[in-house]
Amino acid sequence: MKLTIERAALLRSLGHVQSVVERRNTIPILSNVLVDAVGDGLTLTATDMDLAIVETVPAEVATKGATTVPAHTLYDIVRKLPEGAQIALETSADGGQMALRAGRSRFTLATLPKEDFPAVGGDNLPHKFDVPTSELRDLIDRTRFAISTEETRYYLNGIYLHAAGTKKKTLRGVATDGHRLARVEFALPDGADGMPGVIVPRKAVGEIVKLIEGADGAVHIELSETRISVSIGSVLLTSKLIDGSFPDYERVIPSGNDKTMKVDCKSFAEAVDRVATISSEKSRAVKLAISSGTLTLTATSPESGTAQEEVEIEYDGQPIEIGFNARYLVDIAQQIRGDTASFALADAASPTLVRDPGDASALYVLMPMRV
Repeated sequence: MKLTIERAALLRSLGHVQSVVERRNTIPILSNVLVDAVGDGLTLTATDMDLAIVETVPAEVATKGATTVPAHTLYDIVRKLPEGAQIALETSADGGQMALRAGRSRFTLATLPKEDFPAVGGDNLPHKFDVPTSELRDLIDRTRFAISTEETRYYLNGIYLHAAGTKKKTLRGVATDGHRLARVEFALPDGADGMPGVIVPRKAVGEIVKLIEGADGAVHIELSETRISVSIGSVLLTSKLIDGSFPDYERVIPSGNDKTMKVDCKSFAEAVDRVATISSEKSRAVKLAISSGTLTLTATSPESGTAQEEVEIEYDGQPIEIGFNARYLVDIAQQIRGDTASFALADAASPTLVRDPGDASALYVLMPMRV
């Protein structure tokens, strides 16, 4: 293998593939990236056996060939080379090493045989559809904060993606950690009708976010009940799906909450954040005392003292006091696209529904806490 490639193109591609590779691996080949010079490009492949990324970048290929080299080491070398550098890659005659040259820099990397690298892809994925990049980005951005990090409830460790509705069908993403729930949807793409409900793992969600950053056009998605593949430009990501049943989330979305509070989202989030400075690090509890025209936020901590702040609101129901985790309140407030957030409440022990009055595509549910 012998080729020349621009630093910027190689760095961008390595940035995508190396993040899939785990820092600690008991299987040496999984620490490596497969580099394959074909035609007029270099194809890079990395996998952790659950998730794989394949990306092709333009290169001047003098001699075809493939090998595997340590992913993080190669990324760090390319990252530290000067901008605009032309990088030459060449494998030794016996294939045991790969030389990297750029300007006056010379590196020699140990390789492992390409035959040892696990095969990637090849599954039949029957459901195929295209999603506008902006809509997929929006769905992920507004739900991923609610993904559970509790490994024992593994079926909550991702975004539940499924077709919903009967008359007006939508593609819906749902995430919950048991304390808060985020649900976002948009019009069902052509070809997605009949797709199974799937749980896309947290790591795959994070990698998709990196790939669609700055991208335009459409994202091509293919999936089965066990795998999903996402194509964006010259990048193909494939991932196993979480093997489990997502809970019936509709049961926790309240429908009879009769008290409605409307508040300026930015002012509310900033006030919660200020008051929460006093709350204990463990509970992060903030009490909301809601009455006509005024919301009083308070936090108390035996170690730090007390904090109180008032915010103007629209509210004409019975006065109510309810407690929430401050971080959860701020997280949800940050997802509201408009200026105003609408809170539908029932009582101090029941879940609260949060919406953007000008955007029906998203809703959030927040469980209260004792304060």
